[in-house]
Amino acid sequence: MRLQHRHAWDLSPAEAIALQKDLRREVMSDRPIDLDAVEVVAGVDVSVKNEQSHAAVVVMTYPGFLVIETVLARRPTPFPCIPGLLSFREGPVLEEAFESLKTVPDVFLFDGMGIAHPRRIGIASHMGLWLGRPTIGCGKTLLCGRYRDLGPEKGSAAPLIDKGETIGVALRTRTAKNPMFISPGHMADIPTAAELVLRCSPKFRLPEPIRLAHNAAGQFEP
Repeated sequence: MRLQHRHAWDLSPAEAIALQKDLRREVMSDRPIDLDAVEVVAGVDVSVKNEQSHAAVVVMTYPGFLVIETVLARRPTPFPCIPGLLSFREGPVLEEAFESLKTVPDVFLFDGMGIAHPRRIGIASHMGLWLGRPTIGCGKTLLCGRYRDLGPEKGSAAPLIDKGETIGVALRTRTAKNPMFISPGHMADIPTAAELVLRCSPKFRLPEPIRLAHNAAGQFEP
């Protein structure tokens, strides 16, 4: 898959924050995904072990969830673990994995945040600018913002609000389980991002593409 190479990765934390503020202006977080046109989805995850980053991208049919392609990549972890700067830690190994893809998914689902991020550019938004495809952030834990009045049933959703701005939703993808925190990455909006994630979560809390990517990244041994 051909990427839009936007910048080098060897930045200091201060330089990374400044770059995020610049790139945020390019993120499109109000563009609905045409859900009727989606036929291929991808799950994206990175596992770090002993300062080695293992990336997995699992491409699946939609809505059948049959695996089309699994791409793995490994390289030394280049950046410290700093909240809000995950994309600089995981971006280089993901770049390598994306470039190996033979299939171009319609939508990428990331284990990480989209605009539900203090500077509105989590890893799904950041890498969306490289991919030039719709991306969705699917966070397992809350990074920023607050929500209230979330019902216990699967499909229940509550707006995620930060500093008066709606940045995503807390979405119950499985009854009585902790919610996922869903936000547009790039070329997506909140309603269609949440709807697609829910459709991609037939059995488990994690959307199926991310669940398989998470397993592949965690089990990957070079």
